[in-house]
Amino acid sequence: MRAKMRLMGFRGAAVKPLNEEAAAELGAELLGEAIVFGVGGLCLYLEYSRQGGQARRREEEQAAALRELGERLERLRGEMEALAARLPPANPPNHAPPGPNHAPDGH
Repeated sequence: MRAKMRLMGFRGAAVKPLNEEAAAELGAELLGEAIVFGVGGLCLYLEYSRQGGQARRREEEQAAALRELGERLERLRGEMEALAARLPPANPPNHAPPGPNHAPDGH
């Protein structure tokens, strides 16, 4: 009862002793509230922990996907360079290729 009075803001108030039945009832009520508070706190902690684990897994999956995309990009660059090396050289910029409107020499 003294603890309850202190929690309510009453300091140094004289509290008459409770009979056994009232003390047992108050103790059971306090114990029940402590259990509910403890279970609630545990649930909050477990949910926070679960969310943190999911966020870490999601970040790891995104990092792995990003690494894989980078590797694929490098492979494609290599393939593109190999294909570019196999192509014939391009026409010089000063000489335009003959087009459909270009007349053959002489006329």
